[in-house]
Amino acid sequence: MARRRDLDRPEALWKEKDLSNGSEVDTMVLILRTRGCSWSRSGGCNMCGYNIASDGEVDTSQLLNQLDVAMERYEGEPFVKVYTSGSFLDERELPPSFRDELLQRFSSVERLLVESRPEFINSETLSAMPTHTTLAIGLESADDAVLRHSVRKGFRTTDYVRAADEIREAGMELRSYLLLKPPFLSEAAAIADARDSVEFAARHGGEVSLNPVNVQKGTLVERLWRKGDYRPPWIWSLVEVMRTADRGDARLMSSPSGGGSRRGVHNCGECDAKILEGVQRFSFSQDPTDLATGDCGCLSTWRRSLEEGVLLRTAVDTERHMDDGLTI
Repeated sequence: MARRRDLDRPEALWKEKDLSNGSEVDTMVLILRTRGCSWSRSGGCNMCGYNIASDGEVDTSQLLNQLDVAMERYEGEPFVKVYTSGSFLDERELPPSFRDELLQRFSSVERLLVESRPEFINSETLSAMPTHTTLAIGLESADDAVLRHSVRKGFRTTDYVRAADEIREAGMELRSYLLLKPPFLSEAAAIADARDSVEFAARHGGEVSLNPVNVQKGTLVERLWRKGDYRPPWIWSLVEVMRTADRGDARLMSSPSGGGSRRGVHNCGECDAKILEGVQRFSFSQDPTDLATGDCGCLSTWRRSLEEGVLLRTAVDTERHMDDGLTI
């Protein structure tokens, strides 16, 4: 019975602030418990543990019960974000009849955000979505070698570009999710990769969300972390990318999961909260002066980490690492 109750309730639901039409608004975030990401059944991404929260037995009636729970908490927020453990547009994960019901219930919102892998984004699937939809794509990196070896994403940058073009042609907005420091990149290489990726994604417009890797349970990243072969990125690295990347007219933002914890983006522990507050302010203002300039002793330790090149410097090096016996 406990398992049945779990499947009848969303994985998570909370309220936060975000931007809609240039204004800060109340936002509801809904994470549905679904049968899981299709890509995860082929091994999935190296850093992603969200498939653990999925369930292959969930049916449409249970999804509708989850939606009912969400509607009980909905208080007219103009911005609603709906996430699954995979892709909103994947019919194997969300039946079209359920998608239609969800869209009808949130038809009056000002802005709706959903996420999907590129292979499910096309003119047909987009035609079923309202024009006030923002489609989010987890691009993660603009380097195909990083996508293949560090992330194991299962698609290439050309797939992202095609989907981004489809979204623009449909008159919808795009939000691109990027990773800071996927496995097998040194701190310096991770900064360079994230900076290049921000600039690449920004050229396709919309919003760019930079997500520092957090160590999720049951993942390759957790295995490396437990062995001492991986450290989550420094907050200083996040600040460096946000300060120096050429974002053009795109909005650059970050809301780190687990920020300030051992498994999340962190510094020394003394300055973490203060610097993360600056990142949050910048995500709304886009004013670089909101980002911390550094008045903590750990700044010198971070700078040394950039010189040391811990672990592997490039994603291409993972081919050698795999030959040494690590299965990816």
